[in-house]
Amino acid sequence: MKFEKPATTNPIDREAVVGQPHDRIDGRFKTTGTAPYAYERHDVGNDVAYGHVVGSSIAKGRIRSIDSSATERSPGFLALVTHRNAGELGKGKRNFAPLLGGPDIQHYHQAVALVVARTFEEARAAANLLKIDYERGEGQFDLEPFAETAPPVEGNSGEGSEAPPVGEYGDFERAFGEAPVKIDQRYTTPDESHCMIEPHASIARWEGDRVTLWTSNQMVDWGVTDLAATLKIPKENVRFVSPYVGGGFGSKLFLRADALLAALGARQAKRPVKVALTRPLVANNTTHRPATIQRIRIGATREGRITAIAHDSTSGNVKGGRPETAVAQTKMLYAGANRMTAMRLAELDLPEGNAMRAPGEAPGMMALEIAVDEMAEALGMDPVAFRILNDTQEDPEKPGRKFSQRQLVRCLQDGAERFGWDQRDPKPGTKRDGRWLVGMGVAAGFRDSPVMTSGARVRLDEQGVVTVETDMTDIGTGSYTIIAQTAAEMMGVPLSKVAVGLGDSRFPVSAGSGGQWGANSSTAGVYAACAKLRETVAQKLGFNSGEAEFADGEVRAGNRAVKLGEAAKDGDITVEDKIEFGDLDKETQQSTFAGHFVEVGVDAFTGEVRIRRMLAVCDAGRILNPKTARSQVIGAMTMGVGAALTEELAVDKRHGFFVNHDLASYEVPVHADIPHQEVVFLDDPDPYSSPMKAKGCGELGLCGVGAAIANAIHNATGVRLRNYPMTLDKLLDRLPEVA
Repeated sequence: MKFEKPATTNPIDREAVVGQPHDRIDGRFKTTGTAPYAYERHDVGNDVAYGHVVGSSIAKGRIRSIDSSATERSPGFLALVTHRNAGELGKGKRNFAPLLGGPDIQHYHQAVALVVARTFEEARAAANLLKIDYERGEGQFDLEPFAETAPPVEGNSGEGSEAPPVGEYGDFERAFGEAPVKIDQRYTTPDESHCMIEPHASIARWEGDRVTLWTSNQMVDWGVTDLAATLKIPKENVRFVSPYVGGGFGSKLFLRADALLAALGARQAKRPVKVALTRPLVANNTTHRPATIQRIRIGATREGRITAIAHDSTSGNVKGGRPETAVAQTKMLYAGANRMTAMRLAELDLPEGNAMRAPGEAPGMMALEIAVDEMAEALGMDPVAFRILNDTQEDPEKPGRKFSQRQLVRCLQDGAERFGWDQRDPKPGTKRDGRWLVGMGVAAGFRDSPVMTSGARVRLDEQGVVTVETDMTDIGTGSYTIIAQTAAEMMGVPLSKVAVGLGDSRFPVSAGSGGQWGANSSTAGVYAACAKLRETVAQKLGFNSGEAEFADGEVRAGNRAVKLGEAAKDGDITVEDKIEFGDLDKETQQSTFAGHFVEVGVDAFTGEVRIRRMLAVCDAGRILNPKTARSQVIGAMTMGVGAALTEELAVDKRHGFFVNHDLASYEVPVHADIPHQEVVFLDDPDPYSSPMKAKGCGELGLCGVGAAIANAIHNATGVRLRNYPMTLDKLLDRLPEVA
């Protein structure tokens, strides 16, 4: 099915099942411990061995020699994989550094060996006996010294966030120079880790020249493609099974070392091998969000209209890596005739930087939305009113190109009323609650809403059960449930009559989970397959497909009604289709918007910051399931609290690694840290997005939150912080005098 024109009325509009707050159909498996996660599969075989990954202890250089004699004599030892016996390996398109290092080393904790033994303890003990002699090279581990000389680069996150090396529209320098009110500030965001609950883990088993991996992966087809390319075997000889993923946040979009080494280890040991990365390897061996240094300049009239806006960002990455596209949202979030964006990339020898939840917009909004508040302060304007005044209904760099749907003003207005914004004292440092300085902050939320081709297979049996199969993954987002809701709505059956199979590369290729495209695209693929099934069923039962109504487990037209299962009385009916998107995204800009509001308390004596309450008002098209969507947004809001207040991968600038590479020293917030979170959805279907008229919201809930917290801290204390995370040491000596 091709989606080339805005959607008109269709079966989804009934919202008998879609749009309703159904419980997750996979919830009982997860809460009872019966959901089969990758490392916990017990149906792979009785002879499963364990692999322990050895990471490089240097960040740059070469391996001189490997002495494995003690390792091979260790109890339970079965096999050793290094660059010496792994065979000639290729490299997939989506990882920047080789997943198996040696003899050259590109970054700290790059995998250099896998030790396979009968048990996990034996594998770990044997790995600790491996002696590797390195020749250390000189590396570049600190972004700051190289920021000034970093070359301009084009950047594309692959998720709708992109910008040229330098993008100019109008005459920024002239307009900024002439602006009567202006700001020019520098902001920084640190390296961050994904910190999902389930680490990267895989079990591999070979059968002849074919390999199956039970793995934790967000994008099944990408993983299959890149493993085949790395092993240099046909793609059809690789199968991925990934029905449950315990979080990823972007780190599992790509093939990583656990999957490759499990496959190599299983081939070497001639038995299934399971591999899980330890927390230090998750931080240093996989991917992270790169640090940024950002400069934002805004010029405005005295009445508050932006006349000039510029955003520069510099980030670092390994050789061949991409920049963090932190300037992308600034191209289109606010009006202004004269604009400039620029991105620079420094080559560093730190671990690979790559996609982390809302790459580009998340760190970019952390800076931009502080700058917007600073501009409002310079003008003496209310921050909400300033944002509303500078709203635009068309792409400011492409006049005439409208947004398919943009209700940012309503998000801000509704949020301000609901949050009690009129109770905020605009003079910082004036509201007290005992020892706490109390402040409110606001920020706009913005995230693009890309779509991807997505396929599905649906099958109807004689009992009227509809089975959906697609390689879409559920990374904790509720994919099982919204896909079941889509099939139930299309075929006119209750959720109890829908079975869903996900995460198997034998199923049709879907959009996968990432980039805020997953829910809308994957359900649209199911919509397409069900539309084909409806036509087939109607023809089988002798109905005109254009007139047939599917409801209550029946097919009806006029005075005639037939049980749905009757169509399959001679055998199951199976059809397959996919949704393919035309150029509507070129005709209109498709994005999502939010108003984020935060109230904080800052201890007047210690500088400790506590979140008191949070609100997000989201404009994200039709909401397929408000219960699972709310979970996504409050999770994103919580992640935003971490980015604002606690999260920072501390770089050892001598040896090039992240020091705090575990959950004891890399602190992430939990829901217990935040007393009250509220989410409001405008729930207004967008016919330009897909037949589902939906968009994504899982990353929208993050974009802007950090800045709202920073702005609330300023309102509470009068202290303007521009360097994340906003830890108490940055506040302590700047707090108001305590009487």
